[in-house]
Amino acid sequence: MNLSNLKPAAGSTKVRKRIGRGQGSGRGGTSTRGHKGAGSRSGNSTKIGFEGGQMPLQRRVPKFGFKNINRVEYNGINLDVLQDLITKHNLTQVDFDVLKAHGLVSKNDLVKILGRGELTSKVEVKAHAFSATAQKAIEAAGGSIIKL
Repeated sequence: MNLSNLKPAAGSTKVRKRIGRGQGSGRGGTSTRGHKGAGSRSGNSTKIGFEGGQMPLQRRVPKFGFKNINRVEYNGINLDVLQDLITKHNLTQVDFDVLKAHGLVSKNDLVKILGRGELTSKVEVKAHAFSATAQKAIEAAGGSIIKL
């Protein structure tokens, strides 16, 4: 093998279609654009979603629902996740900075502590919101909660 007989794998390259180069090219005359109509003219571009005059999909599908502009989106963190974090890093206090440092939340998130799993460590938890079961579990383990 040498550089003179290297070539790409069979079927991996295509020959470019050269259009508008006269009758001898086999694509003369209309240059693959068909006869007349907007598509044959220069400067033609159709709108996104245009379906040739047929009613477009976005207009055929009915509207439904709404987005509540007052919705407050919380990033939920369960007690079992907190317990793993506490045992792994030997923590006595869990706040937003700790959760952010360990990659559980982003800087603009609101944190809500949820009640899945169980908490065995006495710990002070600071978050934006708590579910009722999470609050009971934290206080039952001897810990305290602080709402941010």
